[in-house]
Amino acid sequence: MKKAVFDHQAKPAFIKYCFFFVLIIVSTPIFAQQARGKVEVVRDPLVDTLIAKRYEMSSASGIPVAFSSYGYRVQFFSGSNRKDAYNAQARLQSEYPELRTYIIYNEPNFKVRAGDFRTRLEAQKLMQDLRASFPSLFIISEKINLPKTDTND
Repeated sequence: MKKAVFDHQAKPAFIKYCFFFVLIIVSTPIFAQQARGKVEVVRDPLVDTLIAKRYEMSSASGIPVAFSSYGYRVQFFSGSNRKDAYNAQARLQSEYPELRTYIIYNEPNFKVRAGDFRTRLEAQKLMQDLRASFPSLFIISEKINLPKTDTND
């Protein structure tokens, strides 16, 4: 048989649960962030001077430092001999003088890459042109320098 619950036992339990829920509801705003703060940046004034100087130097040299994006380059030489790397670069520059080339040294190898292509299709076109001159060609995805835009048009 079940025990009967008397009214005098149920009221204290009900009051405890009500008090508990009221306490939780009232204390919730206390833990929330009430006031908005103010952020104050403290920095040396030379930082602004250095940023302005870098901008001046990049615009004076004609190399757009801030204008770069991810694209593709064709790697046409990889070897441990520096002289061979420079010879491969000179050979490509004689055939394609308008094409930018880059020599990268990752110990112990020199890698020579060419081009700043936005699409893989453009890089594949150059790779097909170079296939007869250079035996090992790879398309590498990396950060490239964007080509200069013609402002005369």
